[in-house]
Amino acid sequence: MEETKPYIKIGSRGSKLALWQAHYLQGLLSDHGIDSDVSIIKTQGDKIQHLGFDKLEGKGFFTKELEDALSAGTIDMAVHSMKDMPTESPAGLCLTAVSYRDDPADTLLIRKDKVDMTADFRLLEGAVVGSSSARRKSQMMSLRPDVSMKDIRGNVPTRINKLRAGEYDAILLAQAGLNRLGLELEDLEVIRLHPREFVPAPAQAVLAYQCRVDDLRVRRLLMKIHNHEVAELTNVERKVLNMMDGGCHLPLGVYCRKDDMGYYHTEAFYAANESGNGKRVTISLSTTSGMAQKVYDALMNENS
Repeated sequence: MEETKPYIKIGSRGSKLALWQAHYLQGLLSDHGIDSDVSIIKTQGDKIQHLGFDKLEGKGFFTKELEDALSAGTIDMAVHSMKDMPTESPAGLCLTAVSYRDDPADTLLIRKDKVDMTADFRLLEGAVVGSSSARRKSQMMSLRPDVSMKDIRGNVPTRINKLRAGEYDAILLAQAGLNRLGLELEDLEVIRLHPREFVPAPAQAVLAYQCRVDDLRVRRLLMKIHNHEVAELTNVERKVLNMMDGGCHLPLGVYCRKDDMGYYHTEAFYAANESGNGKRVTISLSTTSGMAQKVYDALMNENS
């Protein structure tokens, strides 16, 4: 008698990028002999497209509906962009595994007719730059205070189409999303912003796999695809976020990396608002133990 394969029902948002993430996960599970299906669930962040993130209520506006379905048992697990996840799961749920990390950098896309090769980031004086991320707005304003930041919503292809239509001179996006979607960008100026200069969101470019605490079957299956090395670094980043009591709309960037000699380095940026008057710190240690606390203390210490 043929043995039945393990099966997992995956919950995902419905954007092209979210579905790429879900299908990537399906491929990993399949490699381990696990069958799966994807159930598409719309979140508050998907439904409300006319407001900036700062106008939406709560911290989990890209995760709550997925978590509700998970708690109700209509799906076995949820796949999230880890940077969208609140640092604490609802009661009964847990973050069980994380993926590889794609390029963590942010990228600036500029219309070719709005490029100034002599200026920082090749942006024209007073350029209109699209982003709904308080972190990106604040960092861009700190580096180019002359630019005008303008909210932009929609999935990645929609945002790029708005740029091409002339609604913006440039937009800021995560390089990981561009990589995963494999979009054609030859008609645009593409500038990758170094993550040690323009600090990414905590856990940017990493996928998070969430399930029910008491579902030991799914938890065991997901541990087969867990990336321990990435988790070690994102744990530092998300612990800083947790200490700041923030969600993904907080003007906070944290990026932890491990060099070839085994030392850990964390860059962080924090601003009280989007005006650009933020603080940057770098902490280097031989261990991740206590690193998040040192980063938090440095950000909060007015004299450092």
